[in-house]
Amino acid sequence: MIQYIIRRMLGLVPVFFGITLISFFVIHLAPGKPTDIQTSLNPKVSYEARLRLEKLYGLDKPIHIQYINWLNRFITFDFGRSYVDDRLVWKKIRERIPITLLINISSLILILGIGIPLGVISAVKRKSIMDRLTTIFVFIGFSIPEFWLSLLLMSLFGISLGILPISGIKSLDFEYFSLLGKIFDITKHLILPVSIAAFGSLAGISRYMRSSMIGIIRQDFIRTARAKGLKEAEVIYKHALKNALLPVITILGLSIPGLIGGSVIFESIFAIPGMGRLFYESVMARDYPTIMGILSIGAMLTLVGNLLADIAYSYADPRISLPAGQAGVTKET
Repeated sequence: MIQYIIRRMLGLVPVFFGITLISFFVIHLAPGKPTDIQTSLNPKVSYEARLRLEKLYGLDKPIHIQYINWLNRFITFDFGRSYVDDRLVWKKIRERIPITLLINISSLILILGIGIPLGVISAVKRKSIMDRLTTIFVFIGFSIPEFWLSLLLMSLFGISLGILPISGIKSLDFEYFSLLGKIFDITKHLILPVSIAAFGSLAGISRYMRSSMIGIIRQDFIRTARAKGLKEAEVIYKHALKNALLPVITILGLSIPGLIGGSVIFESIFAIPGMGRLFYESVMARDYPTIMGILSIGAMLTLVGNLLADIAYSYADPRISLPAGQAGVTKET
């Protein structure tokens, strides 16, 4: 297992640098430059001053030279300095990433805690009222845009009912609260963003779980387990569920970058000072170093999520032998 993990991690290195190469060239295709935003509002800035500013940022060099310079800094764990406030990019990300991770981890727990049981129940009680209600919920979850749902919930719970805050991560008088009061205040601020972040994925996971579970409970080994007199709960949750988790593990591995990407939407709407909002502000300001820093972290999370999904396969299905070669190689038992 350890050899497989090391081999996979080494294989992820060229993939990661390929992603950064494409990302670097793509962000430079957008119209405008960082210097345009800084100088366009000041008519007194001369053309020579703009050229000096571009030389200061290294934007006067060919794009492949700019990428090599960025890569040399990145290898030494230096993301560079922001064009907006001249702060170290890593410090800006370090300040924002805990909030984004807190929201996304909470969303992931909510997705797993509700989506998987919901899919199992829907599969076991197929064509029942519960299954039909779940199907309606899934179609709603797939069809409603996150930003529109966010505005509806903000209007209902924040303005009409006034029971939940609609912006920020903490109240203005947060520092005067007790420890329990601070936890309660942060929790109230997180309810709407976490719910929005989990809603769409929750619908998808429950549907994938239902489809996989229906296929498993029709297998011969499930009929054999029932014929042996095992309790229905033991048949479903011990024998069927473990085998039905394989496609769900794949979806979860791929959903990690989706959660990070979704942070841009709800963090901007709820004015949460997280990494998603930082990414949006950096894109609008053409802050290339900060954009590349956030994209690099997103790429790493994507690759690590895929690796964790492959490792989880071996625990969900003993027939999959990871150390013997590549993931997905099965042995006949």
